Amino acid sequence: MAENVWFISAIWIALALLSSLISIRIALSVALIEIVVGSLAGNLIKLEITPWVNYLASVGSILLTFLAGAEIDPSVIKRNFWSSISIGVASFLLPFLGVLAYSHYICGWPWAQAEIAGLALSTTSVAVVYAVMIETGFNKTEMGKIILAACFITDLGTVLGLGVLFANYNIWLVAFVLATALAMWILPRFVPWFFKKVGSRISEPEIKFILLILFSLGALSNVAKSEAVLPAYLIGMVLAPFFLAERVLAQRMRVMAFTLLTPFFFLKAGSLLKFGTIASMPGLILILLLLKMATKILGVWPLTKAFAFKTKEGIYTTLMMSTGLTFGSICALFGLNNKIIDQDQYTVLVTAVIASALVPTMIAQKWFQPSHILEQVKQVESN
Repeated sequence: MAENVWFISAIWIALALLSSLISIRIALSVALIEIVVGSLAGNLIKLEITPWVNYLASVGSILLTFLAGAEIDPSVIKRNFWSSISIGVASFLLPFLGVLAYSHYICGWPWAQAEIAGLALSTTSVAVVYAVMIETGFNKTEMGKIILAACFITDLGTVLGLGVLFANYNIWLVAFVLATALAMWILPRFVPWFFKKVGSRISEPEIKFILLILFSLGALSNVAKSEAVLPAYLIGMVLAPFFLAERVLAQRMRVMAFTLLTPFFFLKAGSLLKFGTIASMPGLILILLLLKMATKILGVWPLTKAFAFKTKEGIYTTLMMSTGLTFGSICALFGLNNKIIDQDQYTVLVTAVIASALVPTMIAQKWFQPSHILEQVKQVESN
């Protein structure tokens, strides 16, 4: 029987819609819900993953990474340079090294597999943190801005680590690096001029141009045996000032991504989880979660004291930096797609990543939210 593309499409979109409704109902990140719903569908109804589903999921991961980079406000990093950089670097480096060492020396995973584990659990979830900051109003506070800036530094470390550790070092890699560097230099100057020339049209030439750049660099990264999310994140970063000023264009791209593309990525990521593996390895999953949180605390908490955070603010910052979701899932899926890790290892890593999106966030929101800062912001706004 021929593949019924519309029936398969209806199932995937129905799951995406269900995830959105649940997310609204329980006030959790839709990306997290999509992974959970995808895991249920993958294990209970054997959700079919076709080549076009794989393509949409790949495009979703690239566009999501670009949008994450485009959210970086250079003025925030400049204003909080040392605190953002040091917290971000420590937040990446200690979990990466800790999980890498445990996976290799205790679990006996080969180096490449241990490196994927370290990268997957080194991340801080921009999606989770950004949503929490916006919902609570902390994005208007200096503490919130430091957390957001540090998140970007942490994930930049993860993306660069993925590119450096798993690139194929040859002439194509040189071409890829040079093309990416050239694009990062030219685009901030060319994009404002080009977009002003073409203007806002129903045919969306601006978005098509961005997609052309991302797909072209993605093609070159594929030839160089690198990962397409690396140039996407870097291009998003250099174009951030333009997109922060052009919020309507950014919103149109965000709607396109979150409506049609990213649900396929997160649902697919969830569908590859195996319930049998989760049931048989709960101890390893728990250890990896606790190891990630412990190394994040060890790296971030002393720095919050060094930068004169009050106790509650320091604990809240540390817990928010301990979250993970988007880039952790991308790293694990990269390892699975490239046959670096098997599906059982993928399941263990992504389950630990999902748990790291839930546990630190709930603890931070329940017991360590520095509400006095929000009261000060409200008083300033009211005056």
